[in-house]
Amino acid sequence: MEWYVYVAYFFGGVFLVNAVPHFTEGVCGRAFPSPFAKPPGKGLSSPMANMFWGAFNFIVAYLLIWRVGEFNLRETSSVVVIGVGGLLTGMQLARHFGSLKREK
Repeated sequence: MEWYVYVAYFFGGVFLVNAVPHFTEGVCGRAFPSPFAKPPGKGLSSPMANMFWGAFNFIVAYLLIWRVGEFNLRETSSVVVIGVGGLLTGMQLARHFGSLKREK
Protein backbone atom coordinates (compact mmCIF):
# COMPACT_ATOMS: atom_id res chain seq x y z
CA MET A 1 0.00 0.00 0.00
CA GLU A 2 1.20 3.52 -0.79
CA TRP A 3 2.33 5.75 2.09
CA TYR A 4 -0.34 8.40 1.42
CA VAL A 5 -3.08 5.83 2.04
CA TYR A 6 -1.80 5.38 5.59
CA VAL A 7 -1.76 9.16 6.04
CA ALA A 8 -5.37 9.31 4.81
CA TYR A 9 -6.37 6.50 7.20
CA PHE A 10 -4.65 8.23 10.12
CA PHE A 11 -6.57 11.45 9.49
CA GLY A 12 -9.72 9.43 8.84
CA GLY A 13 -9.39 8.17 12.42
CA VAL A 14 -8.85 11.74 13.61
CA PHE A 15 -12.03 12.99 11.94
CA LEU A 16 -14.02 9.91 12.98
CA VAL A 17 -13.27 10.37 16.68
CA ASN A 18 -13.81 14.14 16.49
CA ALA A 19 -17.24 13.56 14.94
CA VAL A 20 -18.58 11.54 17.86
CA PRO A 21 -18.81 14.14 20.67
CA HIS A 22 -20.03 16.94 18.40
CA PHE A 23 -22.70 14.86 16.69
CA THR A 24 -23.81 13.21 19.94
CA GLU A 25 -24.09 16.44 21.90
CA GLY A 26 -25.87 18.07 18.96
CA VAL A 27 -28.53 15.41 18.55
CA CYS A 28 -29.01 15.35 22.34
CA GLY A 29 -29.82 19.06 22.16
CA ARG A 30 -26.89 20.23 24.26
CA ALA A 31 -24.56 23.15 23.58
CA PHE A 32 -20.93 22.07 23.22
CA PRO A 33 -17.61 23.76 22.37
CA SER A 34 -16.75 23.87 18.67
CA PRO A 35 -14.47 25.80 16.33
CA PHE A 36 -17.39 28.15 15.59
CA ALA A 37 -17.90 29.31 19.18
CA LYS A 38 -16.52 32.50 20.69
CA PRO A 39 -13.78 31.96 21.72
CA PRO A 40 -13.20 29.10 19.25
CA GLY A 41 -12.99 25.71 20.95
CA LYS A 42 -13.87 27.14 24.37
CA GLY A 43 -17.23 28.85 24.05
CA LEU A 44 -20.41 26.89 23.46
CA SER A 45 -21.98 26.38 20.04
CA SER A 46 -25.62 25.56 19.47
CA PRO A 47 -26.74 21.94 19.27
CA MET A 48 -27.53 22.41 15.56
CA ALA A 49 -24.04 23.77 14.82
CA ASN A 50 -22.50 20.81 16.63
CA MET A 51 -24.71 18.30 14.85
CA PHE A 52 -23.66 19.69 11.47
CA TRP A 53 -20.00 19.89 12.52
CA GLY A 54 -20.13 16.27 13.64
CA ALA A 55 -21.83 15.22 10.41
CA PHE A 56 -19.16 17.05 8.41
CA ASN A 57 -16.46 15.20 10.35
CA PHE A 58 -18.18 11.86 9.63
CA ILE A 59 -18.25 12.69 5.91
CA VAL A 60 -14.55 13.61 5.86
CA ALA A 61 -13.72 10.40 7.78
CA TYR A 62 -15.72 8.36 5.27
CA LEU A 63 -13.94 9.98 2.33
CA LEU A 64 -10.49 9.45 3.86
CA ILE A 65 -11.08 5.85 4.94
CA TRP A 66 -13.36 4.37 2.28
CA ARG A 67 -12.48 6.42 -0.80
CA VAL A 68 -8.68 6.49 -0.54
CA GLY A 69 -7.00 3.19 -1.33
CA GLU A 70 -8.75 -0.15 -0.81
CA PHE A 71 -9.75 -0.24 2.86
CA ASN A 72 -10.17 -3.74 4.21
CA LEU A 73 -11.33 -4.19 7.80
CA ARG A 74 -9.37 -7.46 7.97
CA GLU A 75 -6.08 -5.71 7.13
CA THR A 76 -4.57 -5.12 10.56
CA SER A 77 -2.17 -2.35 9.52
CA SER A 78 -5.00 -0.23 8.11
CA VAL A 79 -7.13 -0.63 11.23
CA VAL A 80 -4.17 0.11 13.50
CA VAL A 81 -3.36 3.35 11.65
CA ILE A 82 -7.00 4.50 11.92
CA GLY A 83 -7.00 3.50 15.59
CA VAL A 84 -3.82 5.41 16.34
CA GLY A 85 -5.22 8.55 14.71
CA GLY A 86 -8.44 8.14 16.67
CA LEU A 87 -6.70 7.35 19.95
CA LEU A 88 -4.35 10.34 19.75
CA THR A 89 -7.28 12.60 18.91
CA GLY A 90 -9.34 11.14 21.73
CA MET A 91 -6.53 11.81 24.20
CA GLN A 92 -6.20 15.41 23.01
CA LEU A 93 -9.97 15.99 23.10
CA ALA A 94 -10.24 14.48 26.60
CA ARG A 95 -7.47 16.77 27.84
CA HIS A 96 -8.96 19.84 26.14
CA PHE A 97 -12.60 19.33 27.15
CA GLY A 98 -11.54 18.18 30.63
CA SER A 99 -9.66 21.43 31.15
CA LEU A 100 -12.75 23.39 30.08
CA LYS A 101 -14.85 21.56 32.69
CA ARG A 102 -12.28 22.27 35.42
CA GLU A 103 -12.28 26.03 34.55
CA LYS A 104 -15.99 26.35 35.37
